[in-house]
Amino acid sequence: MEKPFIVVSDGFDANLFDQLKKVTEFEVFTESKITQETLKELLPKINGIIIRSATKMTKELIDQAPNLKYIIRAGEGTDNIDKAYCQEKGVKVSNTPGANSNAVAELAIGFMLGVLRKTAFAHRSMHEGKWDKALFGGAELTGKKVGFAGFGKIGQLVAKRLAGFDSSVLYYDVIEQNHGLAYVSRAASLKEMFEQCDIISIHLPKLKSTTNIVNAELLSCMKPGAIIINTSRGGIINEDDLYATLKEKAIRGAALDVYNSEPLDPNSKLLELDNLLTTPHVGASSEEAQYRVGEMALNQLQEFFIKDNLLNEVRA
Repeated sequence: MEKPFIVVSDGFDANLFDQLKKVTEFEVFTESKITQETLKELLPKINGIIIRSATKMTKELIDQAPNLKYIIRAGEGTDNIDKAYCQEKGVKVSNTPGANSNAVAELAIGFMLGVLRKTAFAHRSMHEGKWDKALFGGAELTGKKVGFAGFGKIGQLVAKRLAGFDSSVLYYDVIEQNHGLAYVSRAASLKEMFEQCDIISIHLPKLKSTTNIVNAELLSCMKPGAIIINTSRGGIINEDDLYATLKEKAIRGAALDVYNSEPLDPNSKLLELDNLLTTPHVGASSEEAQYRVGEMALNQLQEFFIKDNLLNEVRA
């Protein structure tokens, strides 16, 4: 029997990739990060593939990989995989739940502080040789009411970190979460949460039901001094509506790590705003998270191909 041919498409921790190549039961492609052109050349012989957010496992790509048995999403969100078609073709899909949760949670906290204190904008101003102290007065995180749209693992981690800021937390989730946090309560609706909170933090999966769920109507419910951040998935906040809201200074500001289309167009009108903090989808990009994600993916590959054991399966 031929060894399973394994490809890592979007990068992998160097030490873990070396470990992967030493697994004698596998034939591993020599590069840990490849171009889409190279990926398409390799598709016909691939048995297992590890991807992050950049590679989109669409019906088109899956059809070019007749020997594909297993896709691992090194991360949590799997909206870049056509899971329904995978089920139809008998291709198994897994993610690495929890491995990068803390990294995303810490970025969310950093965003809150960054928007409230305008640190990125003050930094840029300083590097332009200015001393615009009067422009960069901000607000404190301490004592603020923070609203969570979605309150799963990452949202709850953020809420726990907020305890040190004496924050109160209101969340809206279709499922009532068993969080055990005395300072957390559930809102009756998204609208109620947007009306009451000083900070809105988005932690929703990308689904048909959540696409553009944060729109002009909800944004208009926010307090003038409120902020909104998104470290989950692009497309949950309607970018045109957010742009208009921020352009009019109807709220204090916002921060985005994710976008409708990635990479973000360098000519995007979002980049014109002086009250929007942006990062290039780096929520999971801590050294620690990348190692944990890779370690889990490596273990799952061995379990699947060597022990015929499927871990952390994700279905449509």
